[in-house]
Amino acid sequence: MTPLMCASPAGTPTARPGAAGSYPELVERVVSGEFGPLPDDLRITSAFTTHQAVRHDGRNTGYRNEVLSLRLAGAVGSCAVEPGTLPGHVVAECAGSDACSLLGHPLLPVRVAALDAYLMHTHRHGPVSGALTCALPGGSSLLRSRARARAVVSLLRLPPGRRVLVVGVVNSLLEALRTRGLDYVPCDFKGGITEWGEPVVTDAIEALDHCDAVLASGMTLGNGTFEDLRVHAQEEGKPLVMFAQTGSAVLPRLIGSGVTAVCAEPYPFFWLDGGPSSVHLYDGHTGATP
Repeated sequence: MTPLMCASPAGTPTARPGAAGSYPELVERVVSGEFGPLPDDLRITSAFTTHQAVRHDGRNTGYRNEVLSLRLAGAVGSCAVEPGTLPGHVVAECAGSDACSLLGHPLLPVRVAALDAYLMHTHRHGPVSGALTCALPGGSSLLRSRARARAVVSLLRLPPGRRVLVVGVVNSLLEALRTRGLDYVPCDFKGGITEWGEPVVTDAIEALDHCDAVLASGMTLGNGTFEDLRVHAQEEGKPLVMFAQTGSAVLPRLIGSGVTAVCAEPYPFFWLDGGPSSVHLYDGHTGATP
């Protein structure tokens, strides 16, 4: 097993706006210029989608990904979508638009990607933001998937035997939870079964009351289910840990408002390349927050 290589936060963090109380509040504060330049003055220079299908060696099941990404200066913001659901005209219509207009776009995934691009531009991941940067080793897709899973699960502060609702099934994450002795309820809109033959539930809200913590994909931002999870976690005092390729720069701004910790992984993602890469851990338990 390759150990995680993590760099501790260093340097003097710059002044940051306080955590937003909700996703809608965060959008309002960005539009008003509280998090940096007015988004009206910033233009998306390119837009693109990434399509992927994978079946790891030694695994019986595979999956597909489709991600919308928007580039703002040197930053890229992303939002995953269900494969095949993004209208063909969207990419061309986003390129050249100002960030503010895309924050009000009719399609939620476009709005999320635009917000992520803006916050990646104004609040880069790294030690200055209070993130613990962890290196993922180069190698096979399965090796890299498992390394990311260990980083994500390290943010859960739970003793063995507790039950975790996993929203957005990734078999490597389930494997890492099993290694920690944690029980889990796998949940995904697509349903189906896990690598170990366990049924995947499709209604996260129904399962919330039966779990001690929530481990959720940033995809919940793009499909509109995130706020229900955040509110439940905040009201019930349950840990909510997010693993975020979608909205990697968005979710750290919600730590302390229902979100406990975030494993942020901006584009390009671990599954796009065999070389080493990094994830950025924001942990509300330790104070490593923006």
